[in-house]
Amino acid sequence: MKKLCSINVDLDEIPNYFGIHGLTAPEGRHPSTTAVYDVALPRLCELAGSLAVPLTLFAVGEDLLRPSSGESLKDAVRAGHGVGNHSLSHLYDLTRRCRAEITEEIDRGADAIEAASGERPRGFRAPGYTITDEVFDVLRELGYRYDSSVFPCPAYMAAKDAAISLYSVLGRPSRSVVDTPWVLTAPTEPYRIGTPYYRRGNGLLELPIQVTRGLRLPYFGTPLMMAGPAGAKLLTRGVLGAPFVNIELHGIDVLDEHDAELGDLAKTQRDLRVSASRKADVLGAVVDMLKNEGYSFVTLDEAAEAFA
Repeated sequence: MKKLCSINVDLDEIPNYFGIHGLTAPEGRHPSTTAVYDVALPRLCELAGSLAVPLTLFAVGEDLLRPSSGESLKDAVRAGHGVGNHSLSHLYDLTRRCRAEITEEIDRGADAIEAASGERPRGFRAPGYTITDEVFDVLRELGYRYDSSVFPCPAYMAAKDAAISLYSVLGRPSRSVVDTPWVLTAPTEPYRIGTPYYRRGNGLLELPIQVTRGLRLPYFGTPLMMAGPAGAKLLTRGVLGAPFVNIELHGIDVLDEHDAELGDLAKTQRDLRVSASRKADVLGAVVDMLKNEGYSFVTLDEAAEAFA
């Protein structure tokens, strides 16, 4: 089998990041509230075109109720990019909701994405990467082909749990939730889930969020962008040789504090202090390195077909 790589992007709009940090998001038509679709998505599509790689775009259904956001996603699909389901309203505590609400969040999210883009998503990513056996049961019932939520990364979990605790002490609780530590024992390469989902079995195909060999360091948007081109290349050495490299980004990963009045958020969201041009250089360096190592770039749907 060829070595495959996918670049996929969660299109969470900016108010979600205020929620992560326990901050109050701007109200009304503040330009930051739609910066992912107005600025980041066109920028991502331009970057992908210059690098000759496809993207898989995980959309939040409610964001697409804004006509121009739906049109932006439709334009991206017409350009050859894939779509995935990131739920209807990006509830960080989705796994703590009742079965009926979980089903509604997933199915209505897919309806909104299909209505906007013309494509019904066959893959799912849970808000905050937090997933459970019950969510997997719902995905199976709804006929999903793959999931890409499992993130077996000790450093990421430690940082996330520490931030949630800190924000609670500061009196500004985060909307993020703590995941089960058992996820850290999950396979790091594509696998069929068992019961529980972090064990191998014969269930739905899981395409985990990427970590490096050995220490399982995080290999996704934020640490790559913060590392700069040279540091990102160093991190990339830790994933070379894997049959599949799953590079997960967020729309905010190609924005900086000068875009859409994001300066206030940059006080907490440190990666916004890295310029958009430097972030483009990081992505270009990573793509070039992986291509030179013989990786072919595909959508997640294509990766799921290859590993099925």
